[in-house]
Amino acid sequence: MQNGSLIDSAPWSNYDPYSDDALLNPWPGYRELRNAGPAVWLPEYEMFALARYESVRRALEDWETFPSRYGVMMNDDMNEVLRGNTLCTDGPEHSALRNVLIRPLMPRALRDARERITAEAGSVVDRLVAQGTFDAASELANHLPVTVVSELIGLPEAGRERMLEWAEEMFNCFGPMNDRTTHSFPVLKEMMAYATNEAVPGRVKPGSWAEGIHDAVERGEVPAEACPVMMIDYMGPSLDTTIFAISSAVYLFATNPDQWDLVREDPRLMASAMSEVLRMESPIQDFSRYVARDVDIDGVVLPAGSRAIVFYGSGNRDERKFPDPDRFDVRRCPGDHLAFGAGPHACVGMNLARMEMLALFTALAERVQRFEILEAEPVLHNILRGFRTLRVTVS
Repeated sequence: MQNGSLIDSAPWSNYDPYSDDALLNPWPGYRELRNAGPAVWLPEYEMFALARYESVRRALEDWETFPSRYGVMMNDDMNEVLRGNTLCTDGPEHSALRNVLIRPLMPRALRDARERITAEAGSVVDRLVAQGTFDAASELANHLPVTVVSELIGLPEAGRERMLEWAEEMFNCFGPMNDRTTHSFPVLKEMMAYATNEAVPGRVKPGSWAEGIHDAVERGEVPAEACPVMMIDYMGPSLDTTIFAISSAVYLFATNPDQWDLVREDPRLMASAMSEVLRMESPIQDFSRYVARDVDIDGVVLPAGSRAIVFYGSGNRDERKFPDPDRFDVRRCPGDHLAFGAGPHACVGMNLARMEMLALFTALAERVQRFEILEAEPVLHNILRGFRTLRVTVS
């Protein structure tokens, strides 16, 4: 039960972060929320907004006050659908699931994949540079997740062609119950049916990540009923988030050619540049957290039973943390950005995402002097940020 007096005493804002205009250009609204306070009540959604870097990081790291077991989405229906998956558990239960998922994603385990990813990156970049003009969103950004990562996951071929749409629509269902969310739920049901009925022993690829989940069930490490939602842990985040990060990187280098010159001149800057891309254009903009007990966030008390939207994208643009935060600077080295989250629920696939981005842009830096944007259509999405279309010509 929310404490009305505590909510009344908090800063309020009528800003709607899920309007079309806000989703396409969230930065002014994020600044408004950050300036309003460390936690701001949004009456339209009956949730607090945490938009400052320190507020976001605190919520992500303090899982006992801001637990995930009640769901991290902005609507009750989706919180129920994904109940019990890695994203929506805490403590020992979360650790057991996470330990299984992360095994093939640790740097040592990814060593064999690195060679293939590097080779595939070089191959697709050679082909696209030879074309001269291409869609960086569909032809470049999709390539590694679809050709390499989906095979590593090892799901059955039948239905795999739907994975990109499933992943995008799944994340749309994380938002409040608006038109985008309700439109996406039927697609989500299709994804859940595939994970439950097709991603089963005998149908998944031998030696794959998916088979590793079933092996863990056989060893008693995780319960059998967790299998479908654990499959979705691989199917969703391994695809769209990396794809959108790659397309955003192309856009940032195209619109900041001086920064592209810097990484071409000094390849040692590439890792810092990828972190700066993720800080500037976090592929996941926000999740939510339930508030399990009254908590004081820099003078604003969030009552037990309330819910807070945790805006990663805003925290990464907080001028209290990052000087001149709207400037793309490949020498910034923002290793503590929030694009991968923080705390016990930090993204299990971050090593793979970095590997894919580094492979592609290292290959591009060796072959491309300039990107010129011909057409740019951002995706309109409740949670994800990136491009539907990004046609470029390269020289």
